[in-house]
Amino acid sequence: MVLDPNRVKKEEVQLNEVVVLPNRFSEPPRVAVIAGADAALRAREAGADAVIPPEEVDRLSTNRAEVRRLVKSYDMFLAEAALMARVGRTLGKYLGPRGKMPVPVPGAAQMGAAVERARSSVRVRARGQFSISAKIGDEGMSDEELAENAAAVLDAIRAKLSQGERAIRKVVIKATMGEPVEAVVSS
Repeated sequence: MVLDPNRVKKEEVQLNEVVVLPNRFSEPPRVAVIAGADAALRAREAGADAVIPPEEVDRLSTNRAEVRRLVKSYDMFLAEAALMARVGRTLGKYLGPRGKMPVPVPGAAQMGAAVERARSSVRVRARGQFSISAKIGDEGMSDEELAENAAAVLDAIRAKLSQGERAIRKVVIKATMGEPVEAVVSS
């Protein structure tokens, strides 16, 4: 997606959103949860790929190679809200530049739902550029599912732009090794 530089404010180009897609990928993103006792149990029950206790976060802060391996292994991180300060202080310099800062989850009761939401979501980022890229599906998905996911991403971006639809210059859909196809966007 390409934004119109004449219709977008500078602060709107600093976009960092997690968009929940209506249809999951055939291979869902790997989710790691940083949580203590009760929240960790709920995360395991919800099927998180890894649960990292607070003590492990402190231990990881001294081992750069292991932190880098951890960051590379998981697509999305969730953290109990009470632990966000500790996570930011110890792992922030590794997670932040890669766009993987944990999404805070307010309570242990909501951890299961947050893991499920993370499995069907994608992060949409624009760092001062007028071009936005986001994964909306894979080859195993039908055209209707891809269209629904693309519409969800477009709606999330439109909601963040002050001029909405008018700020979007064009939308291009492309498979990894395929030819780009310009999409017609209708409201």
